[in-house]
Amino acid sequence: MKSRIFFLITLMVVVFGIASLNANFLFEDKTTGDLKVKTQIKKTDKEWKKTLTSKQYRILRKSDTERPFTGKYNMFFEDGTYLCAACGASLFNSESKFDHGCGWPSFSAAIGSSRVEFHEDNSMFMKRIEVRCSTCGSHLGHVFDDGPAPTGDRFCINSAAMEFKPTEVEKSIQQAKATFAAGCFWGVEHNFRKIEGVLSTRVGYTGGDVKNPTYKLVCTGTTGHTESIEITFDPSSVSYKELLGRFFSLHDPTQINRQGPDIGTQYRSVIFYHSLSQKKEAETFIRELEGSNRFLKSIATKIAPADIFYEAEDYHQDYYEKIKILK
Repeated sequence: MKSRIFFLITLMVVVFGIASLNANFLFEDKTTGDLKVKTQIKKTDKEWKKTLTSKQYRILRKSDTERPFTGKYNMFFEDGTYLCAACGASLFNSESKFDHGCGWPSFSAAIGSSRVEFHEDNSMFMKRIEVRCSTCGSHLGHVFDDGPAPTGDRFCINSAAMEFKPTEVEKSIQQAKATFAAGCFWGVEHNFRKIEGVLSTRVGYTGGDVKNPTYKLVCTGTTGHTESIEITFDPSSVSYKELLGRFFSLHDPTQINRQGPDIGTQYRSVIFYHSLSQKKEAETFIRELEGSNRFLKSIATKIAPADIFYEAEDYHQDYYEKIKILK
């Protein structure tokens, strides 16, 4: 009786031990090359064939190897992350890539120890350590101990087993300023704000000789200031010439000290340049306009260097949005 109980206990230990091994370790059926792994992503062989190219399928699912010096990532050293071509899991960073000269992409380390799994490979009459994606169990390549410090490892990976995701370089937004006076600044600001590449606008007073002027004071016409708009824009999205075009389309540049019913020196047409290049562009633009016969009268727009810009009272800023009379 005791011997029978001992036999049953021993049998249970063996069965559970085998089950535990199968649940926690990877193994490969060398007769078929099929991968039998515990993975997070499971697909049938038919499903893998639909999602992978024939070359990817042979390498990733049948443990094939691409010919040396033929892979697209062998001598590729852009900044980014290498992903598993089968499931998209992140595997290696470009910082760990180096040129070993073996003919396959080489890495000194994976992104993390949990990203890859290792398996003893005794095929090809050699003893090697196979590397697989821990997410989907796909074959990637092998790891050797002839890599650089500090790891000493060389992950020799098939190019076809990976996809590359370049590092996203945040585009730095360039900024420049443009200042115009084209009559009442309410409508002028409303129109400039619609332009793609215009980052911000503010209306105010400039071109005069009175410090810290108020709207009431400017309206007297005694300060020398104009109702103006200061525009911050991205030159890579909208050019200064395009802004000049919009400026001349928003008002009548032939009128002197007025715009329509608004009369006074504060409504005069002025381009306030922030650089010599802006000055040159403005002069060229006006010459071209005068030569085009677009206007029946001479253009009265003045060109002057940008001066101190005094921001107008808050209720003037983005005025049309505040009163909701225009969309």
